[in-house]
Amino acid sequence: MSAKPRWIVGMTGASGAIYGVRLVEQLLDRGVFVDLVVTDAGWRVLQEELGWNPARRREELRRAFGDDRGRWTLHAIRDFGAPIASGSVPTEGMVVVPCSMGTLSGIARSASDNLLERAADVVLKEGRRLILVPRETPLHAVHLELMLALSRLGARIVPAMPAFYHRPRTLDDLVDFMVGKLLDQMGFDHDLFRRWGEANGDEA
Repeated sequence: MSAKPRWIVGMTGASGAIYGVRLVEQLLDRGVFVDLVVTDAGWRVLQEELGWNPARRREELRRAFGDDRGRWTLHAIRDFGAPIASGSVPTEGMVVVPCSMGTLSGIARSASDNLLERAADVVLKEGRRLILVPRETPLHAVHLELMLALSRLGARIVPAMPAFYHRPRTLDDLVDFMVGKLLDQMGFDHDLFRRWGEANGDEA
C-alpha cells in the first residue's frame, strides 16, 4: 500500500449528494487521495440539490475541493481503462455515497456496466473495504435481499439514517453525523458529532 491513503468515492443518482461532497472534503483534509466517480444521474442530483453545473464538472469540483494536482482525480463513468478498474492498483477501499438502488443492484450482480460498478467489484474481489450508503424509502423485498447479499460478501451497508441523540440544530449537524459514521467505518478519527454518553455542551 502506498504511503498516501487512497480511497475511491462514488456518487450516484440517489438523493443526498451533500453526503458525498462532505466526505470528500473530510478525506482531503486528512491527506487522502480521492478517486472520484460520479454517474450521470449523480451529476443531475448535484445540480438539483447543490446547484452544480454538470456542463462545468471539473470547475465545480475545483471550486468545492481545490486544486486536483496530487489530491483527487475525476474518472469518466465509462472509462474502463482507469486505474481503479484493476485490482493491481492498491486502494484502501471504496465508499458509494449516496448509493442508488440501481447501482446497488449492479454491484450485487457484478454487472460492471460502468466504472463505478466495476471499481466496486474490484474492491470486493480484492477483499478491500466497500461501504455503501443507500438512500431510499420505503424499501421493498428486493432492496433488502440485495443489501443482505452484499453484506454477506463483506460490504458494509450504512443507510443514510441520521440520529438525533447528539441534538442536531442544523442541516450541517445531520450531514456531519452521517459523514462521521462513514469515517468510523473507514478507520479515521473525527469529532464531527457528539457520541452517545458524551457530555452535551449545554449541560452543567
